[in-house]
Amino acid sequence: MARRKHSKRRRGRGGFGFLYKLLSVLLICAAILVAMTLFFRVDEIVVTGQKRYTAEEIRAASGVELGSNLYVLNKYDIVRAILGQLPYIEDIRINRKLPDTLLIEVHESGRPFALVQEGSAWLVSSGGKIVEQLPEKETGQYGRISGCELLAPSVGTNIALATEYAAQETSLLALLEALDAAGLTENVDGIRMDDLSCINMDYIGRFTVRMDYGADYDFELKKLTKTLESDKIQSNMTGTIDLRLDSERIYLIQNVR
Repeated sequence: MARRKHSKRRRGRGGFGFLYKLLSVLLICAAILVAMTLFFRVDEIVVTGQKRYTAEEIRAASGVELGSNLYVLNKYDIVRAILGQLPYIEDIRINRKLPDTLLIEVHESGRPFALVQEGSAWLVSSGGKIVEQLPEKETGQYGRISGCELLAPSVGTNIALATEYAAQETSLLALLEALDAAGLTENVDGIRMDDLSCINMDYIGRFTVRMDYGADYDFELKKLTKTLESDKIQSNMTGTIDLRLDSERIYLIQNVR
């Protein structure tokens, strides 16, 4: 009997000990939460990487107010808010710098391409996003994308080509990304997709560059750059550069004037 009572007392002390530990953990968590609420408030929002937009425009688009709790902020909501209002921004990184700074790093798209359709010009970024709508007459400074048709275009959305151009869409997006990565976007006067056997790219006002659909465009552009740096290419030459051959051979079909 005495042994049974002793066992009950131990179980009682064990239950009280568990409750004590649980209460201690809860108090510690509450203290941490209070400390974060009181001390980690946003006093500064630092924006970097911007070119087209001002830092103030990006801060305003983020929706973050000074005094907000640094740890309660939802990074994904901030990113969605900025991308929704400032379409030329392609990528955003959000970081916290203790004790009171929110860091917003943005990557903006370079020069977009114009795709004219039904009297409007839709500007397409290197990431495949429609960043602006302009009258056709205002697109002289942009390279043109032709030979395909956008499906339900809208500013701020990614491009979608009509069903019959589905195969070309994948290649177009890959080529735009490769041009941006290589820093060659500014050299392109046009991308023509009306020929189903290959993509034709008008380049530096002098050459038509032919590439297969579905090619490794990073590699193809390296071949193109190497070709144009060759001693065989003179400054007065124009013509067609065919990149569809094997890696060791590139044909230049020179225009005869």
